[in-house]
Amino acid sequence: MNVFPIAPAESRYLWFLIPVIVILLGVMALLATSLRGAHASRFEIRADGLRLEGDLYGRLVPKSELRVGLARRVDLGREEQLRPKWRRIGTALPGYQSGWFRLRNGEKALLYLTDRTRAVYIPTTAGYSLLLSPADPDGFLFQLRSVLRS
Repeated sequence: MNVFPIAPAESRYLWFLIPVIVILLGVMALLATSLRGAHASRFEIRADGLRLEGDLYGRLVPKSELRVGLARRVDLGREEQLRPKWRRIGTALPGYQSGWFRLRNGEKALLYLTDRTRAVYIPTTAGYSLLLSPADPDGFLFQLRSVLRS
């Protein structure tokens, strides 16, 4: 019996795989971060503002930018104008939306949204609004108003 091995491939063609692998690893890391954010995001009401934590879009929204008097609980099934329409940069997984979106009314909004029937809408003076899904929307609004009202 005669056995002949395959001729070795030229290594220059294998360099093509490196950027593909790097891109796939980056996409997997972003997906993992988004999935973790869907379960671990939280909202801290502090004396200096509202801290959003959980994924890439977390930030501190200063107290001076929050229009607490206009904050309210919303049901996006009933308030069509506040529904997210276009994702600018963010995550849109089934049951979880986070990041920058454009609402149906044309407003720019930062979302941390899991439950569309029990959301909280908070306008800001910085040219965007917040749409959040705290576990206890009424308790969240009460604390927001108590701590951040001037």
